[in-house]
Amino acid sequence: MGGNNVLSEGIALYKKGDYTSSLAFFLGVPDDSKADDMELSYYIGLCYARLNRYDDALLYLEQVVTGDKDKERVLQCRFILAIIYCQSDRKRLADFELKKLLDTGYKPSSVYAALGYIAWEQSQIEQSIEYYQKALGSDPNNPTALNGLGFVLACENRDLAKALAYCKRALEILPKNAAFLDSVGWVYYKLGMIEDSIKYLKQAMDIAGDNNEISAHYRQVSAQIS
Repeated sequence: MGGNNVLSEGIALYKKGDYTSSLAFFLGVPDDSKADDMELSYYIGLCYARLNRYDDALLYLEQVVTGDKDKERVLQCRFILAIIYCQSDRKRLADFELKKLLDTGYKPSSVYAALGYIAWEQSQIEQSIEYYQKALGSDPNNPTALNGLGFVLACENRDLAKALAYCKRALEILPKNAAFLDSVGWVYYKLGMIEDSIKYLKQAMDIAGDNNEISAHYRQVSAQIS
């Protein structure tokens, strides 16, 4: 309890989404503060992850995974490690961590959705579809799985009506998600509905125009109407 009180200001900043200030607070906690070392590492790792400073995040999250006695915190950090490994192109490590999580029964829908993404990135199309379907079997409203399955089907030109339904359902759940807007736009493009496609892709660009895939989709579709 004492350690939590020491860290309460930083935790409040983190929950508000002010990750830079939260990180500065946690890094400034004195050695003699009696803060719980694992909890401190946990929040520092989370802040670094939120700020996309993945190598720094790994140092702290791995400490939690190997040394924390809080099982739920360990599982959460293992999942975050897997996502970081995936985003930093260390797919084998990500796959290893995710499959270990499946063995524990931790958030199977989210884990299967992450495995679906990894399989897609490795051009394992059937495996990707299978993982996304398993994710939706566990949680039919998992937006990442809905969008992922819809996008894969669209890219493979399979059952485009179903692909659109999946992607639009994901967008209903998270209407400001740039990736989901992009996916809906891309399915419309595959359906030959260019005006609808550009409408959604433009919204995705307004939110995340620096994303290479989104900008590539927007350029490709824009070329059809110029």
